[in-house]
Amino acid sequence: MSKQIVNTPNAPAAIGPYSQAVKCGNFLFVSGQIPIDPATGTLINGSIEDETHRVMKNLNAILEEAGSGFVNVLKATIFIKNMNDFARINEVYASYFSGNYPARETVEVARLPKNVNVEISVIAVV
Repeated sequence: MSKQIVNTPNAPAAIGPYSQAVKCGNFLFVSGQIPIDPATGTLINGSIEDETHRVMKNLNAILEEAGSGFVNVLKATIFIKNMNDFARINEVYASYFSGNYPARETVEVARLPKNVNVEISVIAVV
C-alpha cells in the first residue's frame, strides 16, 4: 500500500513537521485539529462550543478533501484541557454525526498546542 498525503487550504496548515492527513489504502489518518480559522489563521478564543465547532469544521474539510466524511469516521480522539467542558464539547461533537458513532476516547490533558481548550483527531475510511 502506498502512503498519500492529504492537504487542503480549507483547514489550517500544519504548524510542525506533520501532514493534515495521511491516506493509506482505504484508511485516512487525520492529525489533531485545533480551533484555527483557516481563512484568517486566527485562533478561535470564544466559547468551548465555538472552539469545538471550528475543530469539527476543520476535520470536515480534511475528510472531504480525501473523499470521505463524518459518516466514515471509525475512531476519534478528543483531548480537552478541562473535563468540566466535556458535556458541552460532546454536544457539539455529536451534532456532526447521525448515529452509528465512531469509537472514541476523551482525555484531559495539562496543555495543548497554542494553549487551546480542545483538539480532536480521527481515523476514517475512504
